[in-house]
Amino acid sequence: MDAVVNDQRDSSRARVPAWLEFPLLILGAFFVAFLVKTFLVQAFYIPSGSMEDTLQVGDRVLVNKVVYHVRPIERGDIVVFDGTGSFISGPVVEPDVMPLERVTRLLGDIVGLAPPRDTDFIKRVIGVGGDRVVCCDAQDRITVNGVPLDERDYLYRNNPPSKQSFDVLVPEGKLWVMGDHRSASADSRAHMGEPGGGFVPVDHVIGRAFAVVWPFSQAQFLEIPATFEQPALVDSNP
Repeated sequence: MDAVVNDQRDSSRARVPAWLEFPLLILGAFFVAFLVKTFLVQAFYIPSGSMEDTLQVGDRVLVNKVVYHVRPIERGDIVVFDGTGSFISGPVVEPDVMPLERVTRLLGDIVGLAPPRDTDFIKRVIGVGGDRVVCCDAQDRITVNGVPLDERDYLYRNNPPSKQSFDVLVPEGKLWVMGDHRSASADSRAHMGEPGGGFVPVDHVIGRAFAVVWPFSQAQFLEIPATFEQPALVDSNP
């Protein structure tokens, strides 16, 4: 008798129509991707050559948005940040867009297909708060706290570390960042005369780029170059 009752209960349960299952699956997948993108990992599209040869135009990189909640930003990290107030002065006016365009943009952001916002930048951290960053020494090397960097592993071919001289003390809570393609990168050097001094606030960092996932031929993890692990430089941590 009990088995008959249970069968009757099962048959009375509401079923999702077959035609609705696939759309609901797609919506669920995008919802999960939205949560991941918002809180954990986000894909970014590389629009320019300022980080060549490490990152190529059209690459998609994954950005870890939680790593800096468990460790500080380190020299050598490749970071994505909001340049408002540092690389972009004045208010940013968002263009009026239609609701459908907003949805399309959101979906593109989730999978890394949308072009980056005008306020988003990606660069390599050269100096953190308390560091003195100088260009250049007698061998044309950038130094951090007096320690020369060997940048040959990541600098764009035939590029010097910098054609522009500078000697800066990075304020606490700020970063000095540079592109790997130094002759094609409008980085901290290009904004030294502006109110922010070319420094990027730590709290404007969105996350750390840790992997290239597209195209597959360029897939790689983005490690901190060995030159930033020099004992003399590690020992000089602020």
